[in-house]
Amino acid sequence: MEPLILIAEDEAEIADILIAYLARDGFRTVRAENGRVALDLHLALRPDLVLLDIKMPLVDGYEVLTELRRRGETPVIMVTALEEDIDKLLALRLGTDDYVVKPFNPQEVVARVRAVLRRTQGTGADRPLHIGAITVDPGAYVARVEGHDGTAARILDLTLTEFRLLAHMARAPQRAFGRAELLDACMPDSDALERTIDSHISNLRRKLDAAGTPGFFENVRGVGYRLAPLA
Repeated sequence: MEPLILIAEDEAEIADILIAYLARDGFRTVRAENGRVALDLHLALRPDLVLLDIKMPLVDGYEVLTELRRRGETPVIMVTALEEDIDKLLALRLGTDDYVVKPFNPQEVVARVRAVLRRTQGTGADRPLHIGAITVDPGAYVARVEGHDGTAARILDLTLTEFRLLAHMARAPQRAFGRAELLDACMPDSDALERTIDSHISNLRRKLDAAGTPGFFENVRGVGYRLAPLA
């Protein structure tokens, strides 16, 4: 399936141009007309990349970028009319992957999308993930709780399925995951029932509690689970 690009842009004409050029290059797209909708769609759809304007209604691009970085590592390209160095430096400091100034060449934007996806997807799958005091290293198949006040980090003793669940959810820690989705992603060759996920999540929660990191794995009624409870 081709990558899904979330376009957070309040100007319909600009959004339509981006949608047309990205679709022509094979990308799937979804548009958010303000920052609040962008954050909601990001949680619901888990896009592969976000094209993000800065001056948007309700929640501006800087706030959206800050929240996206709190949630995880979704690649972000700022597409904005703000061309001052201070604006670009602020966006880079907040964690944007690239910065495009309007007016732009749509073909260049598509090329930058492909470049950022190659860069982030090429290394992102094995990139360590950090959620509070928890670090998940997909490449090493290690999850640990970082020490504090001079204490050493604690390695979590997880089964393969428990590790897969933790790593999968850590990539979007505030998203609500359904049991069927978790079963497909983390136990693809299993004939287990969806409720098997409940047992694995319960064991994970118990091990995290014992390691001194309580409060993870929020039950989402009628859906499944969220790793990091919403504030």
